[in-house]
Amino acid sequence: MRVDDSKIVPTFELEAAELSLAGGPIVGIDEAGRGPWAGPVVAAAVVLDPDRIPQGINDSKALDADERERLFDRITATAVAVGVGIGNVERIERDNILAATLWAMAEAVSGLSCRPRLALVDGNRAPRLKCTTRTIVKGDAKCLSIAAASIIAKVTRDRMMIALARELPGYGFERHKGYGTPEHRDALVRLGLSVHHRRSWKPVQLALGLIEAEAS
Repeated sequence: MRVDDSKIVPTFELEAAELSLAGGPIVGIDEAGRGPWAGPVVAAAVVLDPDRIPQGINDSKALDADERERLFDRITATAVAVGVGIGNVERIERDNILAATLWAMAEAVSGLSCRPRLALVDGNRAPRLKCTTRTIVKGDAKCLSIAAASIIAKVTRDRMMIALARELPGYGFERHKGYGTPEHRDALVRLGLSVHHRRSWKPVQLALGLIEAEAS
């Protein structure tokens, strides 16, 4: 019988086994913001302290905003090391979103105060790092270190989008965080593109009527 994905919770089992076999540090890596129409892609790298893991860590998508904020503070207060990398819109437009994401992940790891022995990366593609890497599909729902990184990345990016909303009122960044919503589409039609929009993206061009939707 297939286990419902919603009932899967991340554990520290993989990290504990690796620590027992080969030692650490072990870093979890995840990103936030690959899909939005506007704003950066943000990656985070977290090395958890096995003796001080905050209760309640989960995939950031399974938590509400208040829970993410609370856990962000607890993770940053107790983790061995936390790093963040930010791929801005210029980099996304120039290199493509995958390349910008992998670059941001590498930047997050380079910002750590320790050099990891092993990196556990959410998804099926890993950045080039000076350590062993292992990709884990749906890793943020399986691995506590990756889940912790997902929270750091999500909260960091949400805070950035809220700041952009103050800089550029009217787009609703504080609510949709740059993702494609009817409100965002209407704002694009009304206000046009900002410098923070991914202007080469097909959904953005469709929303502005710059290209026509393909016939089904």
